[in-house]
Amino acid sequence: MNPATALATVLIDELVRCGLTDVVLAPGSRSAPLAMALHAESRVRLHVRIDERSASFLALGLARRSERPVALICSSGTAAANFHPAVIEAAESGVPLLVLTADRPPELRGTGANQTIDQLKLYGAAARWFAEVGVPEDRPGQVAYWRSLACRAYQRAAGPYDPGPVHLNLAFREPLIPDGDPSWSEPLEGAAGGPWVRARVAPPPVALHLPPTRRGVLVVGDGAANVRRYVAAAGMAGWPVLSEPNGGGRYGDHAISTYHHLLGTPEFAGAYRPDVVVTLGRPGLSKPLLAWLRQAGEHIVVAPGLDRWPDPTRSATQVAQAVEIPVAAGDDSWLNAWRQADRAARGAVDEVLDLSGTSEPRIARDLADALPNGSLLFCGSSMPIRDLDQAMRPRRGLRLMANRGASGIDGLVSTAMGAALAHNGPSYALMGDLSFLHDQNGLVLGPREPRPDLCLVVVNNDGGGIFSLLPQAAVRDPFERVFGTPHGVELGYVAAATGTPYTLVGDVSELPKALRGEGPRVVEVRTDREENALVHARLTEAAQQAVRAFLAG
Repeated sequence: MNPATALATVLIDELVRCGLTDVVLAPGSRSAPLAMALHAESRVRLHVRIDERSASFLALGLARRSERPVALICSSGTAAANFHPAVIEAAESGVPLLVLTADRPPELRGTGANQTIDQLKLYGAAARWFAEVGVPEDRPGQVAYWRSLACRAYQRAAGPYDPGPVHLNLAFREPLIPDGDPSWSEPLEGAAGGPWVRARVAPPPVALHLPPTRRGVLVVGDGAANVRRYVAAAGMAGWPVLSEPNGGGRYGDHAISTYHHLLGTPEFAGAYRPDVVVTLGRPGLSKPLLAWLRQAGEHIVVAPGLDRWPDPTRSATQVAQAVEIPVAAGDDSWLNAWRQADRAARGAVDEVLDLSGTSEPRIARDLADALPNGSLLFCGSSMPIRDLDQAMRPRRGLRLMANRGASGIDGLVSTAMGAALAHNGPSYALMGDLSFLHDQNGLVLGPREPRPDLCLVVVNNDGGGIFSLLPQAAVRDPFERVFGTPHGVELGYVAAATGTPYTLVGDVSELPKALRGEGPRVVEVRTDREENALVHARLTEAAQQAVRAFLAG
């Protein structure tokens, strides 16, 4: 057996023994040993994509939804560089990726050899761990090295306290395909009944015990862990819960869905400062919330790993791996005031949206309401997730996800595809036209590839709608060219190019019917950027008037 085939066979086998179930492959020559080993491996689900960037975000979606490592494989050269955006997103959002980049042998580096670049630590600090595996050789000791390395890589990616991307660089000399000779200097088989190295997870951390208080607030951002436990504890303590849609805590009687508008009203934000705020995950959608956090007297950030913790406002007073929220004696006046203010703002928001026609925040609200229990909704990182944050009502039975680690608009179609493939139930995505066009290659599926049940709802305002809500919009002369960026693309033709079913919705009332179907499909809803900016202004004005009326009460 040639060394390249031996390494690839052993490495894939050991990763499967560790628990690997999905692998995404972008084809290439130097990665042939890994591709051949994967094709012969029946215990994993293989996904092949011709575009490395699309492949990497597909793996990101698979790993994020399944919450387990997914392997990502490519050839040498710029193929590996195309993985970098997804690796950065995985690093920032704590998604376990196993990045296996094939490489040319060391003697070809720096010589001008074809498809040869410096791939050592290519992803820099974005990789939780990196290993240059070394050119395989037919000598005793290699199998133990390869198998123990695979176990270390899988466990480091998985976490559990600091999951993220791991990069293995694999240099292969030719020959790259099996030669038909099974002989090797030592047995290639793994350990009986499991992985070569069994990693033991550390015991749960000791929780920080808080003093009892009724005037607390739980904030839930992207990537939060153990959300249900903390939401239940906040409910017992009489705390309101301010959860971003993708935080997973916007449900139940304590959920304050209009917190963006409440805290955007200075009189309310000043009057309702808590004794303590506990933050899970990474809040980052609402500027009023972040401004309010800066004024918190006691702000406790819960972070599973203490080598990194989210604190964009630099307002954390304590960081803990776990927090115990005690039941506190006292009345519910604090919680009831938040609820009453929320009801006032909610009524004002819904009234504006009901009269707004096919507006973008109404599309977001109505879509979240319409999806069946057990659904997955993947949200675009720009306006769609913000529209959901400001307009979505509390509900159960809906899983929301977004690439909010680095908050890029790249790779969203592919990430949604991957998440849908890992989700046990119907899946939907809400994204803007620029995000859709940026990753239209995500629609390219080969005839033998697993096909997700995914409906992509694309809000088309012919450009970058979020900029119409930012200060750049006041600079009228260059705005449309360098920020608005109209494209004039007919999205129906984009869908037709890949044979993806397509529906154009003329009115928001048609949306529930348009969502029906199976497999990958595209639903387009057209909106106007300037009208959307006016709707957002009306939302803010109406909600703040309602909150002030409550305060005057």
